[in-house]
Amino acid sequence: MFSFFWSLAAFIVALGILVAVHEWGHFYIARRCGVKVERFSIGFGKPLWRRTDRHGTEFVVAAIPLGGYVRMLDGRVDEVPPELQDQAFNNKPVGQRMAIIAAGPGVNFLFAIFALFVMYLVGLQTVKPVVGDVTEQAIAANAGMQAGDEIIQVGSRETADWEAVNMELVSQIGSDSARVIVQRNGSQQESLTLSLSNWNFDPDKESALNSLGIVPFRPQPTLEIAYIGEGSPAESAGIQVGDTILALNDVDVASWQSLVDTITDMPGETVTITVLRDGQEQRINATIARRDTPEGQNGYLGVSPNSEPWPEGYVFTHQYGPIDAMANAMDKTWRLMTLSVEMLGKLITGDVSVKNLSGPISIAQGAGISAGYGLAYFLSFLALISVNLGIINLIPLPMLDGGHLMYFIIEWITGKPVSEATQEWGFRIGGALLFMIMGLAIVNDIARIV
Repeated sequence: MFSFFWSLAAFIVALGILVAVHEWGHFYIARRCGVKVERFSIGFGKPLWRRTDRHGTEFVVAAIPLGGYVRMLDGRVDEVPPELQDQAFNNKPVGQRMAIIAAGPGVNFLFAIFALFVMYLVGLQTVKPVVGDVTEQAIAANAGMQAGDEIIQVGSRETADWEAVNMELVSQIGSDSARVIVQRNGSQQESLTLSLSNWNFDPDKESALNSLGIVPFRPQPTLEIAYIGEGSPAESAGIQVGDTILALNDVDVASWQSLVDTITDMPGETVTITVLRDGQEQRINATIARRDTPEGQNGYLGVSPNSEPWPEGYVFTHQYGPIDAMANAMDKTWRLMTLSVEMLGKLITGDVSVKNLSGPISIAQGAGISAGYGLAYFLSFLALISVNLGIINLIPLPMLDGGHLMYFIIEWITGKPVSEATQEWGFRIGGALLFMIMGLAIVNDIARIV
């Protein structure tokens, strides 16, 4: 229950920040162009807080935190008195109207740069992309990848950590092959070619890495308990953090994985667990719980282990001075932008399934997880969503900023505005398509949870 409210709170904070940033872009350029802004609202519905400034703009925080808007004086929807005609949006030159509309997505991209800049100043701890194992007969194995290889480049992009590797591999969806450069034995570089013509990747079930047969290196788990789940069989039995598991039903436990495999096959059974606590062996009776999975019922105890320390040099921190932080922030923002456009294109061509669309539930979960990891991870999440928000708003679909820009570009080229009737039909069709896409994304979210 706590995780639900934590995710909800993080989602509201993240969405509030991003909506405020986006709408501020429209608001600021509108003011600079001399357009009268009547309302700046974060959220929809009943106002929870409002204030009016000296220019007559009403600033509002509303009850439903799922968006926002800037309402400008517009002769197409308002009765504009003669003395305010020059402050109406529709009476401004087409170039100014285009600038006002484009400012929202534009500020989203600038905010992403700012968020990543702060993240790189604060420092983001990450791990070198060293391969721990390669699944036999998988795509990576057939390409010649080996345990211990460090992936330093995918395609034309260098990959300093697993996030970069995953991002670049995802960008290869729909390609016949991908070139990967690995560093082997500490210095030797090898160029490998992943054959992707038969690559079946379902992000709901596995990561891009696992689908290719790449298992990232992780320190081996020990038999010492690091975490006990609330309400778990382990907690009910009296197992404690710091206990070291020695035996199960008087059979010595060789490794954590062997313990997991044994418990998985024992749902509902009562077992005797021998642990080492404060230098003394203790025998504890516990009943293995049942958990339904697509493969049937599995047993679980509800504990997680400590792990051996990372080898020296595997864990490092992305942290830079102001100049390098800005350069890296701009580079990553550009990559997020290009990757978002690539994914949209592959969604249209069918290389990426519509099942991969995510809605507010997945975004809320992502916000909660990233916020739980700390400020740097939350900033990285904000940058990602801000870029996606900017790109999506530029899609030339009526109801979105891109649709308005499309109409203005036509007006700029032809010298006359698109007819009101045509715009009205465009907004209706665009609205229907937009709500259909949103509905599909929400259905996908629910399906993932179920």
